[in-house]
Amino acid sequence: MAYSPGSHAGPFAVGMFADDTAAVGQREFAGLVAEGRVRAIGDSTAPLLADGDASMRRLAELAGELAGDAAGWRPLDGLRVLPPVRPGQILQSGANYRRHVIDLHVAEGGDRAEAEAIMDARAADGEPYLFAGLPSALCGPGDDVVLPIEGTKHDWELEIAVVIGRPARRVSPGDAMRYIAGYTICNDITTRDLVYRPDLDRIGTDWIRAKNRPTFLPTGPYLVPAAFIPDPQDLMITLRHNGVVRQDELAKDMIFDIPRLVSYASALVPLAPSDLLLTGSPAGNGAHWGVFLAPGDVMEAEITGLGRQRNFCVSERLDSNA
Repeated sequence: MAYSPGSHAGPFAVGMFADDTAAVGQREFAGLVAEGRVRAIGDSTAPLLADGDASMRRLAELAGELAGDAAGWRPLDGLRVLPPVRPGQILQSGANYRRHVIDLHVAEGGDRAEAEAIMDARAADGEPYLFAGLPSALCGPGDDVVLPIEGTKHDWELEIAVVIGRPARRVSPGDAMRYIAGYTICNDITTRDLVYRPDLDRIGTDWIRAKNRPTFLPTGPYLVPAAFIPDPQDLMITLRHNGVVRQDELAKDMIFDIPRLVSYASALVPLAPSDLLLTGSPAGNGAHWGVFLAPGDVMEAEITGLGRQRNFCVSERLDSNA
């Protein structure tokens, strides 16, 4: 089955695309997407974010021209969809879905009522948990995910990703939404049996080897402007593994909502246009089901209004001369 990026909220979205049939090499470009067609608008989506409201007005004008004149537009079919932004920073939120964390607590022998009380207290008075990701882990929403030879418990974690649109430093939760350009989809692949280092138990988690391998962050298909997503907490997050629904949860289950995450992140580091802030993954990952990714598996992921991903899993191929 050929990959289709699906529909998006609002009259248009933006993304990055590759025309692999171009006469001279592989041509990558930023594109405006409307009604299943694409219009080239530059080499990168970064200038659109830097120019903010003026860019959005111009994109709306261009999208409106499609109905009367299709010149300059081309079918989305036949283009390879790339991650829609090239982030300078990737910040990721862990343990941010209530049911997910409670289920983990119970699976480890804890009491459910006790876990619920802990989550209530954390939401009221606690702080989010953030860690850094690497841009080199990004791949497109229809690309193959390469499972490395290290580890066996390769797992999925579908997430809403916030795309920062303006420089942000120590913004309040009440102002945080003003700094968001839009939203996209990320699937934060994790090799569970490589998270903890038995040789360095006092240091804790090793997110480089467990999460940041090449292709371990399928991203896209689109950057959907924030204006077209009235309430991101209303988005439904759904992932199928080999056709079986594994994750299916509303973003309302977040412990720390998106304004609080943006505010907290901006208090730790300066945020810049194109930065990605991943908001955590709901219940239903492979560790919950006791099923992990293997070569030949397929993940089909969708978030309301943000489009669709479809990624095949393949084995890492090592150079015999290495």
